[in-house]
Amino acid sequence: MSTTKIWPVRDNLKRSADYVKNPAKTEYDDLRNALHYAKDENKTVSQNEKMCFVTGIYCNAENAYEEMMTVKNHFGKTGGNVAYHAYQSFPPGEVTPELCHKIGVSLAKELWGENFQVVVATHLDREHLHNHFLINSVSYRNGKKFNDDKRMYFRMREASDNLCREYGLSVIENPGGKTPRNIYFAEKRGEPTKFNLIREAIDRALKTTATPEDFKTVLKEAGYIITDNPNRKYATIQRIGEKQAVRLYRLGKGYDLPEIKEKLMQNTRYYGNKLYYKAKKFELKDFQPAKKYNAKNLEHARKVKGLKCFYLVYMFHLNGGRSKQKPLSPEMREECRKMDRYAEDIRLIATQNLSTLDDVKKLITEHEAMLKKLERERKNCYNRLRRCGDPETIEEIKAERDKLTSAMAVCRKEIKIANRVITNSERMHENLKKELKLRSEKNQRDTEFKKLIRKRERSWER
Repeated sequence: MSTTKIWPVRDNLKRSADYVKNPAKTEYDDLRNALHYAKDENKTVSQNEKMCFVTGIYCNAENAYEEMMTVKNHFGKTGGNVAYHAYQSFPPGEVTPELCHKIGVSLAKELWGENFQVVVATHLDREHLHNHFLINSVSYRNGKKFNDDKRMYFRMREASDNLCREYGLSVIENPGGKTPRNIYFAEKRGEPTKFNLIREAIDRALKTTATPEDFKTVLKEAGYIITDNPNRKYATIQRIGEKQAVRLYRLGKGYDLPEIKEKLMQNTRYYGNKLYYKAKKFELKDFQPAKKYNAKNLEHARKVKGLKCFYLVYMFHLNGGRSKQKPLSPEMREECRKMDRYAEDIRLIATQNLSTLDDVKKLITEHEAMLKKLERERKNCYNRLRRCGDPETIEEIKAERDKLTSAMAVCRKEIKIANRVITNSERMHENLKKELKLRSEKNQRDTEFKKLIRKRERSWER
């Protein structure tokens, strides 16, 4: 099973500036840097056999930089992307260094060898062996530039998979899409992202159910619908009321439909079909009614209205309310990641006394006008600095300039928060409706279940 990736190597403006200031710092440009990294002996030399795994295709690996630059100069194409860097990675223990390098060279020859110079280097410094490819951006054959588009990525992945099959290695049959960087690290930290919440709901359902019907019921109570129609190619799960579904296999190992069914069968062997009932009974056992407040204590309390009231209610449900329970709806659970952001919103609403969205729009208009005024004043400070020669006056002007800059930063931040309040308002209302609906349904189920328990207890007493 190999994973692949390709990206451009571009000239760096800072490096060019350093070259003008100090030529001694520019021993390596982007192309030379990439080649140096690819051919690093600490990464490419086997400790046991002292064998180096670097191969040049239509170029000498030792003089690859000079030969690639010769091609660029010959065709007069030294600007733009100077090269392309790609890699092919294998799971730990699946390939030997020799086989890894052999597959890498075969892949490079198949994809780029007919038109471009390539350096293939197999790195041995990690548990997972991986190949690096450094591809010249200009063709040695006709001078055309390398075209790195989506088709090239898919061609690389397909060719790599075919080579893995040829050598009897595993292949990822259902490769996942690219995860946004912020979501990727949020999932790594265990934060309540969309996928993490789905996994959490499935894990909870698998712990408390032994039949597919109970499994679906528990997921529905958590706000999800699972679709396992045999006529469809993939089983999916989606939030109630949401159009877009998620294929189960994209959640990772242990969450595809066959694995879920196997887990349910294990639960049936150990617990029979009474696991869901036991879970509900346990849930009722720990149930505690919400704290009651005396209305007389609130007679003289000041009423909160408008946006401030809405945000307080929203954060109240995000925080679990008086019972300190987690929000029930998946949408609100995911919103828990944004508590700091909502705290900023409500702080602005409270300090600026904003009651409606019209007040927020008015605030944005006023702040934008104020921002333009501050920009003019700061520009005036810069003009005065150019003409001023007195050191004391210069310090005073700089202090004034810094004060204006700080005021502009505050103004911009408040405009950003106000725009966010307007943008998120409709979605927050929808999320709150779903949360209140799920809470109402849960309370109704708990009431009915308590009645059932009392009825059975009376029958047992008789």
